[in-house]
Amino acid sequence: MDNRIRKIVIVGGGTAGWMAAAAFSKLLGKDFVETVLIESDQIATVGVGEATIPPIRHFNERLGLDEVDFVRQTQATFKLGIEFQDWGTIGHRFFHAFGDFGADIEAIGAHHYWRKLQEQGERFALEDLSMPTQAAYRNKFVPPNPDPRSVMHDYAYAFQFDAALYARYLRGYAQERGVTRIEGRIVDVQLRGTDGFIEAVVLESGARVEGDLFIDCSGFRGLLIEGALETGYEDWSHWLPCDRAIAAGCGSGGDGLTPYTRTTARPAGWRWRIPLQHRTGNGYVHCSQFVSEDEAVADLLSSLDGPLIGQPQTIRFTPGRRLKAWSRNCVAMGLASGFIEPLESTSINLIQTAIGRLLDFFPNKDFDPVLIDEFNRLSQQEMEHVRDFIILHYKLTERTDSGLWDYCRAMAIPDELAHRLAVFQRTGRLVTHDDDGFAPPSWLAIFHGLKVVPDRYDPLVDRMSVEEIRAVLDARRAAILRAAEAMPGQQAFIDKFCRAELPAA
Repeated sequence: MDNRIRKIVIVGGGTAGWMAAAAFSKLLGKDFVETVLIESDQIATVGVGEATIPPIRHFNERLGLDEVDFVRQTQATFKLGIEFQDWGTIGHRFFHAFGDFGADIEAIGAHHYWRKLQEQGERFALEDLSMPTQAAYRNKFVPPNPDPRSVMHDYAYAFQFDAALYARYLRGYAQERGVTRIEGRIVDVQLRGTDGFIEAVVLESGARVEGDLFIDCSGFRGLLIEGALETGYEDWSHWLPCDRAIAAGCGSGGDGLTPYTRTTARPAGWRWRIPLQHRTGNGYVHCSQFVSEDEAVADLLSSLDGPLIGQPQTIRFTPGRRLKAWSRNCVAMGLASGFIEPLESTSINLIQTAIGRLLDFFPNKDFDPVLIDEFNRLSQQEMEHVRDFIILHYKLTERTDSGLWDYCRAMAIPDELAHRLAVFQRTGRLVTHDDDGFAPPSWLAIFHGLKVVPDRYDPLVDRMSVEEIRAVLDARRAAILRAAEAMPGQQAFIDKFCRAELPAA
């Protein structure tokens, strides 16, 4: 009996749909499985985030994409991290860099040694030990040095790109490798009477598209996973109260191509700024309980670098997740699987990990429930860890200027997050898990940036004298400063290696 999955039907295009299609076309191949993607030009896609985190490079590498071509085709810039302005207190800023604060010293994190020097009256910033932070604040960029002995080795980078162009780029890639695109709007989902599995989708034209495995990339509405299979949704609004985003593009200007995304906290939420080669992406994520839409639009438009491009787009959402990312013969990806606001640019990464997890758990037509349960367990765990990381940004605020920040400062938080926070506050140690969406240096960046000062440092730090510690850290600071100053500016790097053809005026 032939039990192999023969046909995958992806419902919805956009970033999620075409990432999935591209991955299946490359890693499964058209001779193993037929892949069909259905999308309608009448249905707009939601691009809430044009910024990414470093794992996107691994995804592109697995596809065999040429990075220079990818950067040109998507109008991309490089990203060394995220700047946070006015989050803890108004006027304060900090940086979440894609790298650590220097290599461990005798197997102990450098921040413990820095903490000891602070007790001795030293006042240099922990960020002085972060290569990507120092480069980013100088608008500098080069890829990391592969030599592990170099001060230029211990950081990573991601991209800031046009999500629509990325989807178009992957569409061409996937279609070249045998993926079939069907244009049309789905008007019906037909379930098998025997077990409730999806048998086919029916288009407005009357065409019927059958499949063995269905991938729901239909966005917030979850046409298959919720509309047809009624999977259910877990609402996280009590921890993440923002429920709206206003998105708008503008001409480039201001401080130019910063190699980082900027987020600026506002009384009712936060604004993003994402510089691309041909424009700047902007948005205002906010809680509708504390600001009207007109006020939110006005706030956003008052901060633009250059002239507005097009009209602001309003996106309404409920933060949370589907109770099952995989139900019967349907796997939800992207916004169809759930949504965590784009504060740390996780949306595209969650698509990427969902694709990888499905390939790890790829089924046959039996759709073994044990396999599905494990996929869902890992998906839930990942979403919750990312959720907790985002909650931390809100919980640690010291702002008292609005109802939103008063609520966030006082709100109860998930037990696991409370445990992580307590351990760091007491000992300076970081509780992390293998499947965390963010590595220990990222958690440290947020704790430190929002002024959580540990009660003590690791006692094994005292194996070194204050003079020895000072000598090691001073040498690191000096090496980082020299390297950052010597880097080319990001604009110069892009102009030399990967400048895109700008759209015609």
